[in-house]
Amino acid sequence: MKILFITHKYPPTIGGMEKQSFELITRAAKLHDTAVHAYVGEGSKLKWFIDLKKGVKKILKDQPDIQLIHVNDGLMAAATLWLKKYTDIPVVATLHGLDITFPSAIFQNRIVKKMHGLDGAICVSRATTEACLQRGFDSEKVFTVLNGVDHDLAEIERELGFVARVRNETGVNLVGKKIVMTMGRAVKRKGFSWFLKNVVPGLDEGTVFLMVGPLNTKPGIGEKIINNLPFGMSSKFQLMFGIATDVDAITKALDHPRTKGKVHHMGKVSFSDLMQYLAIADVFVMPNIRVSGDAEGFGLVALEASLRGTPVVAAGIEGITDAVRDGDNGIQLPSGDARSWIETINTILKDEDKLKLMSKSAIDSTLKNYGWDKMVNEYLGVFNRVIHVTK
Repeated sequence: MKILFITHKYPPTIGGMEKQSFELITRAAKLHDTAVHAYVGEGSKLKWFIDLKKGVKKILKDQPDIQLIHVNDGLMAAATLWLKKYTDIPVVATLHGLDITFPSAIFQNRIVKKMHGLDGAICVSRATTEACLQRGFDSEKVFTVLNGVDHDLAEIERELGFVARVRNETGVNLVGKKIVMTMGRAVKRKGFSWFLKNVVPGLDEGTVFLMVGPLNTKPGIGEKIINNLPFGMSSKFQLMFGIATDVDAITKALDHPRTKGKVHHMGKVSFSDLMQYLAIADVFVMPNIRVSGDAEGFGLVALEASLRGTPVVAAGIEGITDAVRDGDNGIQLPSGDARSWIETINTILKDEDKLKLMSKSAIDSTLKNYGWDKMVNEYLGVFNRVIHVTK
């Protein structure tokens, strides 16, 4: 089997989708012949898209033995719909969530409906699969393959003196504290401002909440223009470009008297430091809330936290339910139920023995149920099936 991978999400850009695309392509290449047409950060991405058709046609001409084409997300699927008329090679796309649920009538009627013509749609969670089926995709062409995670994360040694280094470099004293942690972009669906306002004030004394990730309080010109558009337009563009829509609410909550001193926003940190923060945290939280038209496709960070021995407490909604196995590598709670969140976190943090058991279970469960090799083998199984069916 020879596969052509087309992707605009690829290193050196960092992110969950980039990581997933990279692992799929590099690991598949160890087992089968592959060709890759990827945007690797050189030059303008817009120009890469403009030249996309020309570049792909050249690959197909030079390598006529390609048997299947894979594209990395819904945007890439939309940009390569022309392939269905140009070649009889089957086309398969990975769909993550927003690339199917984006709340635009034009997108839904003109783009999503055309995606029905894909020979295969691989969804990263059951929630995304359900979204495809609700939109009329052929159930015989829709597959669920969960994302993987690096097992090596469990082997990264803890840095002795990391807490002291944090204090020296940031002034944040974590000695003797119970640590609740989260990370991610400041978008509304992550529920960060909700958690700050409704849960943090109810956490027991001696508990601190660490937030890791960018918090840009000075948006660029393009972002300002989008944010000042009429609401219906601005919300769609914010979703489309991944603009941080929760920054103002988070900033206000950080300065509120009820949270001051209990929360520390650590900003963007290096990968090595992130692994250490995850290791010293007692609990990792994903307090997602429902936002119309937006959804958490999977939640790779939950698996990363689990492999660092940090049990996850997460909202039991959307794709998160496939990353956090309730009672296994974490706990699922009702989204938006502040009392449940406060009581659960406080109870867990009081019981050292339970925390140790949850930590071990988080590692063991994640190693058993998730991995990049497992994901790639399932992808290759889908590819083989699609090739066989379309012959």
